Amino acid sequence: MRHNTNNVPFICLLLISLLTPVKTIAADSIAWMEAIAPPFFIHEGPFKGQGYEDLITDIVIENLPQYTHTHMQANVARHYQQWKQGEKACALAMYKTPERKEFAYFSIPSMFTLPTVLIIRKDRHKAFGNSETASLSKILQENNIILGRSNNRSYGVEFDKAVEKYGNEHNIYSFGGAGLSLKLFKLLLAGRIDALPGLPEEAMYLAEQMGIRDKIMTLAIEENQINPESWLGYVTCSKTDWGKKTIANINEVLLKQRPTEHYRAAYERWLDPGSIPGFRRLYKDVFLKITE
Repeated sequence: MRHNTNNVPFICLLLISLLTPVKTIAADSIAWMEAIAPPFFIHEGPFKGQGYEDLITDIVIENLPQYTHTHMQANVARHYQQWKQGEKACALAMYKTPERKEFAYFSIPSMFTLPTVLIIRKDRHKAFGNSETASLSKILQENNIILGRSNNRSYGVEFDKAVEKYGNEHNIYSFGGAGLSLKLFKLLLAGRIDALPGLPEEAMYLAEQMGIRDKIMTLAIEENQINPESWLGYVTCSKTDWGKKTIANINEVLLKQRPTEHYRAAYERWLDPGSIPGFRRLYKDVFLKITE
């Protein structure tokens, strides 16, 4: 009986293909870095996952199905490390600073917040002139107030300029580490610092958690009223070819999603009701007008 040898090459190729592992094309990835700083991100408790940056990150992820997404809790120092190493890592809402531009790409604005305020104890209001506003430059120049702040965190362009120009070892106490906002609050209550910067909703959230809302108050910072840049946050990714492509994809999502009520409501959820009309007006007139 004769065998048909014409099929031998075909059979060999078939066997080789069956024995060779199939290589699948893996989806690209993004590691989303999240600070431990409620109500930006809330990682535990009854409001877990309901921080406004939690909610907006979810919206962005939902509209980037071409990527696999992971979440990473990281302080600002870890953010910097990931970007400088060129990792496939992004953060949702960072201030744009000259230093960060050296190792990171930025999206169009992804977040619009009310500007950073000074948080003080009510019983120390007299030391700030009993005013509802404060000039950071003046406070630092007088050198009799200790301002607590988290290391490497930006509080807005104009705020940072004042700290860089007038801050020194006598009027600035810098702190780094996880849960830094809560620890700074405790230093404020203990009288070891006189004021700390933070967003209004951040201050009220932590004050309620600690049961001290009646003991603190906030002062508008004059420098942060000058430049709307102090109200904007940007998605920030490593300054690599991957980061450039990823930012382009994220920008497409932001342009479609920012005008929606769902997107805007993520931040409004944490505002005092009296602040919402003014916020919506600025959201429309300032935030949505920036498209590049």
